Amino acid sequence: MGNEMRGIFTIPSTPFKEDLSIDIPGFRNIVKFCINCGAHGLVFPVNASEFTNLNDDERLILSEEMVKVADGKIPTVIGVAASTKQGAFKFAAHARRIGASAVIAMPPYVRVRPFSDDVIFDYYRGISEVAGIPVFIQNYVPPVGTDMNSDFLLRLCREVEWIQYVKEETIPSTLKIQNLLDTNDGSCRGVFGGSGCRYLIEEYMRGACGNMPGCHVTDVCVLLWNALERGDHDGALRIYRDMAPLFFYETQLPGSYKEVLKKRGIISCAASRNSINKPLDTTGSKYLDECLALLKSHMAFQGNAD
Repeated sequence: MGNEMRGIFTIPSTPFKEDLSIDIPGFRNIVKFCINCGAHGLVFPVNASEFTNLNDDERLILSEEMVKVADGKIPTVIGVAASTKQGAFKFAAHARRIGASAVIAMPPYVRVRPFSDDVIFDYYRGISEVAGIPVFIQNYVPPVGTDMNSDFLLRLCREVEWIQYVKEETIPSTLKIQNLLDTNDGSCRGVFGGSGCRYLIEEYMRGACGNMPGCHVTDVCVLLWNALERGDHDGALRIYRDMAPLFFYETQLPGSYKEVLKKRGIISCAASRNSINKPLDTTGSKYLDECLALLKSHMAFQGNAD
């Protein structure tokens, strides 16, 4: 696979059964779907995976399943963020043990006041030492995330051995990526965007080396990325134009990724834990179908996940 992390590192959703227990066969289907869609890497469990709604055992089980199904075909990045450094170290050690390619973490996501730089630095240094594989810093918006400035991000990359990449999702991500790359002394090997590829074209123009979107339209995200990589800017804009209605739909109805996966035949249940969303009504479902119809010609995956 080489040492460079680049491209669409898609985020498998966590499928649940009707009783809200984890659906392991459904998760395997999702991972296979991501690989068949041409994903350049896999990232789990993070925000788009509903990781805060999983207990520790479920995180460990599903992380191991992802690495097994990927079987070395593409890089696997394990989310190890926790509410304490001890929890993060546990997940980092497991990621190394199961043969993951890298880990990713936000700073501790439960707090009553902002953490000092020293606390965050110690957290990431420990993750690096325990994991012994490349580490992504996830810079994500509060209240779940902690908005870290570029100077501190680069200090982490420079002074902590395994920290090599940043996933930048604070607002505006485009300008944050530009500032990070403009001041990079070579310590950071690359910056990824997030937000489901909503800002990918401009992020790419500014030097981003990839994006970590939810997995429901991985094939379309890969097509968009590949158009940018071969210099087909007009083609990328056409794909992006067709993605726009889905972007707006998702903004109004967070958590709709699994509704799309269900409509595409990857999973049988779109349920989520602690969700404020009710099942789609007739109008919402019909309009989602219309959004997806715009993307059908861009979808490489049309059949069974196997």
